[in-house]
Amino acid sequence: MSLFHSHDHHDHSGHDHAGHGHGGHHHGHHHGDASAPAGFPWRRAGLAAVLIAFAVAAASLVQVRSGEATVITRFGNPARVLLDPGLSWRWPAPFEAAIPVDLRLRTTSSGLQDVGTRDGLRIIVQAYVAWQVQGDPDNVKRFMRAVQNQPDEAARQIRTFVGSALETTAASFDLSSLINTDANQVRIADFENQLRQQIDKQLLTTYGVRVLQVGVERLTLPSVTLNATVDRMRAERETIATERTAIGKREAAQIRSAAERDARIVEADATVKAADIEAQSRVQAAQIYGRAYAGSPQLYNLLRSLDTLGTVVGPSTKLILRTDAAPFRVLVDGPPTLDSKAGTQP
Repeated sequence: MSLFHSHDHHDHSGHDHAGHGHGGHHHGHHHGDASAPAGFPWRRAGLAAVLIAFAVAAASLVQVRSGEATVITRFGNPARVLLDPGLSWRWPAPFEAAIPVDLRLRTTSSGLQDVGTRDGLRIIVQAYVAWQVQGDPDNVKRFMRAVQNQPDEAARQIRTFVGSALETTAASFDLSSLINTDANQVRIADFENQLRQQIDKQLLTTYGVRVLQVGVERLTLPSVTLNATVDRMRAERETIATERTAIGKREAAQIRSAAERDARIVEADATVKAADIEAQSRVQAAQIYGRAYAGSPQLYNLLRSLDTLGTVVGPSTKLILRTDAAPFRVLVDGPPTLDSKAGTQP
């Protein structure tokens, strides 16, 4: 080993001495090539490729948020709709673009509308609509095409629909069905249901919008209608008062008639009973008189004469008669006396 090393050393030295200028320059250039990495340009190109691939991948990722749908458009035309929240893929721009569509609930008011009722009166009504874009691909695309994904424009057009529907719906109801002192006659719920039926199908087929609720938030009367309503209510109250007065009079007449009928019935019954009692008393009196006459004819004549005087002579009666004639003879002669034969009879 030492001999080989010594030989190599001598050869290397001789080479340096033999060509000092050229050989020295060649030796320095050889050391520079050995210190640089052999694949450095390729590494830089690979790193750049990785960065480009990462950028392309990041540009191809789409995040779908909760409460939104994402429409993937290909060269400006809707290609597909992403509905599930999370990450998804698309071709990078300019091939495909992602447009978010808000699916949250929104509320739109119609504003005050002057509409006419079926009975020819005017009312001022304001309604609201709770709506949202239907969460399926067809209706999301329909919303995109109809209003270019502009919720404010959709709300403006919905207000126009509701205004027209209010005019049509109000023409199906009388004013008394919407404003009345009797709560049982008020049909606001029917009004709201009919209004919803007017706009529900149109908004879905035109804008892809689903109506969740429709309600009347304000209902007032113009001055002309208010005066007419007050007059009508006054007339209704007067009619009701007249009807109730007539009912009261009719019931009172029925009560009086029934009372008079009952009184006549009671009076007739009393008259019949009195006649029966009087007849019975006369029968009994006749029987008493008969027994009295049979027992004492003279006493019977006396009692009959007294009864006759009681019947003929009253408190204000003035009579001029013979006193020796019946029945006044008893006043002069006095009570008759029984003859001796009658008194001696056993």
